Amino acid sequence: MPAVSTTENDRDLSALEAARARIREAHLRPTGQRPASTARGLHHTALISSDVERTVRFYQDVLGFPLTELIENRDYPGSSHFFFDIGNGNLLAFFDFPGLDVGPYAEVLGGLHHMAISVDPQRWEQLVQRLTEAGVVHEVHSGVSVYFRDPDGARIELIADPLGKMYGSKVL
Repeated sequence: MPAVSTTENDRDLSALEAARARIREAHLRPTGQRPASTARGLHHTALISSDVERTVRFYQDVLGFPLTELIENRDYPGSSHFFFDIGNGNLLAFFDFPGLDVGPYAEVLGGLHHMAISVDPQRWEQLVQRLTEAGVVHEVHSGVSVYFRDPDGARIELIADPLGKMYGSKVL
């Protein structure tokens, strides 16, 4: 979690819950009353890599996400754009920017907090073991989520809950 400069005492938690309730009332429609999404799915999420080969070894060899393509980034000559299969026709992509100082990973407003990737429960157990064997610092929550950082600091969650569910609750 990012550093927090306030404490619970500095926030009115009941007012924050009231705001969530107001937003739910105004915008959340029951399942049967929601329009179909205009999207087909997540084509890819793109992160930044400081070392292409290290990123490939981590995502393919440790996490088991096959590398599907490695091409030049059309927007920055010499830069790579590469993709990993994360199941269900979805991709996790990366760019590297050789010669460009992009600085270290940072959680900022509008930036990535974490990415949750659903994995089969049996594979989840194996992946937690692979993280341990690879020396990757990780934290297990609720018996179905494991959080860790990739080699460049991006926070990743592997969750054993099926797509559309979270901790036993339907979210889709």
